[in-house]
Amino acid sequence: MTTQLTLALSKGRIFDDTLPLLNAAGIEVLENPETSRKLILPTSNPHLRVIIVRASDVPTYVQYGAADFGVAGKDVLIEHGGDGLYQPIDLRIAACRMSVAVAQGFDYASAVRQGARLRVATKYVEIARRHFASKGVHVDLIKLYGSMELAPLIGLSDVIVDLVSTGNTLRANNLVEVEEIMDISSRLIVNQAALKLKREALQPILTAFESASLNIN
Repeated sequence: MTTQLTLALSKGRIFDDTLPLLNAAGIEVLENPETSRKLILPTSNPHLRVIIVRASDVPTYVQYGAADFGVAGKDVLIEHGGDGLYQPIDLRIAACRMSVAVAQGFDYASAVRQGARLRVATKYVEIARRHFASKGVHVDLIKLYGSMELAPLIGLSDVIVDLVSTGNTLRANNLVEVEEIMDISSRLIVNQAALKLKREALQPILTAFESASLNIN
């Protein structure tokens, strides 16, 4: 009996950056998620399928075994907690950084003095909580799912914590990046049970991913 494998990916940059890694393993995804309405995509390997899920849901699908492995950003994994996941490889794809940004003219240095209180708008509440706790700053966390840049401009928050790649969106909205919290890249994550029960089928793909990520980067 041949083992069926399921890989969980999210649309966009992670999907695009994973394609060369799949190609290195001799695997081609046969449909484009941007043009196909399908959420389960076939590949050139009849024993591997790709499921397209929201980026924040990738660890959940892998944790509960609905997917055997997946690719998720370090930011998503920190927020998720990583329970039930084996994270063997930093693929070093979809690289960006997690940063603090403020409206131009905001005195961030004074705002984060020891014992101060700060209103922080972010999608990444766990990362923000840890960061400001390490500085001795009390925070009121405001969870947003989009349009983060708007929050400090209209008084919803003092600062935002968000992913930054080029910084163009911040500049376009008169925001300034004032502190880098951590570098972010995407990891290959594997369901722990699948790693034991499907190792023979999984290992060649994991090895190809690791070799290709080193060559690409």
